[in-house]
Amino acid sequence: MKLEKFAFPKNLLCFSQLRWDFVFQRPQHLMSRFAQETNVFVLEEPIWDTQGNNRFVIDKRTEKLTIITPHLTHQANPEHERLTMRNLLTEFLKNQNMADWIFWYYTPMALMFSDNHGPALTVFDCMDELSAFDFAPPELLQMEKALLTTADIVFTGGHSLHEAKKGQHNNIHIFPSSIDKEHFAQARTAIAEPADQARIEGIKLGFFGVIDERFDSALINEIAVQRSNWQLILLGPVVKVPWESLPHHPNIHYLGQKSYKELPAYLSGWDVAMIPFAINASTRFISPTKTPEYLAAGKRVVSTPIRDVVQPYGISGLVSISSNAEEFISEAEKSIALVDKTKWLASVDLFLKDKSWDNTFAEMKQKMLSTLLENNKLLAS
Repeated sequence: MKLEKFAFPKNLLCFSQLRWDFVFQRPQHLMSRFAQETNVFVLEEPIWDTQGNNRFVIDKRTEKLTIITPHLTHQANPEHERLTMRNLLTEFLKNQNMADWIFWYYTPMALMFSDNHGPALTVFDCMDELSAFDFAPPELLQMEKALLTTADIVFTGGHSLHEAKKGQHNNIHIFPSSIDKEHFAQARTAIAEPADQARIEGIKLGFFGVIDERFDSALINEIAVQRSNWQLILLGPVVKVPWESLPHHPNIHYLGQKSYKELPAYLSGWDVAMIPFAINASTRFISPTKTPEYLAAGKRVVSTPIRDVVQPYGISGLVSISSNAEEFISEAEKSIALVDKTKWLASVDLFLKDKSWDNTFAEMKQKMLSTLLENNKLLAS
């Protein structure tokens, strides 16, 4: 049977630990593309209500993309939450032919209330090592092991994660986070900076992303103190870390979360883009999506030695790597002083030539089709 003629399930249910409207990244890129041809339902983690009944709130965003947000009445007993979610999901899938469904997991914790269903295909897109993040549930490692046993196919969000997981599944594939080149390439042209950034004068070093336990606050503090004439632009929500624990100086500007659409306009005004992540358990396996996005925007990048940034970006000379504040400042100064970026940009564009979310989606889907076909052969034998 040819892959292109093999029937792909009509529905995909994505179990996500991130809100759809939080930061636009890997899940949104992939699910938006699936939703061009498949009915996609993104099930978020619960919101706790003091009033009302336990329920799924359905938000249909496009013809084929639906966001489902569970609203649960607060219960101290985790087992009650699990049973409530199981009942709500079972009701949602009532009378459905599970041969028409794919289950796509970003959080292994969702297996606790969804393991009583048998979809045509179970996918684990291992985007991060969630167990290393602050406040990770104690059951997470156990549930990940169960999901790795249950899943038909596993994707990893970077090479480090693949190295850590490859011995735990026989159908596992590396898919580093990709880019929408045309979107970020807008920053290479003259775009008016947004008003909150335009009013800030001077050399601008920028970062966009979630500011959490992965963020190296001490590094940002040292840069701000040692180069008081530099302006540090930080875009993104502050999560899981106290506001007062972050560095606060006149040249550090927390401008808050920005939409995906706005990012190129902010990037256009930066002299250097930063990846100021701490080297700790929470960053050991990360593969920052912002790395190729910064590069597509034509911005010189300085990063701490995150493994999936060092390889391939650092060793290819596309990103400058620094291990402390002094090195970070020195590399940033070199980038600022570089007048002619023609040769460097040519190398960037050559590296990014075949990288796109469209290609990643197409390759993932092909792997899924192959797995579905193989599963059907096994069932028929």
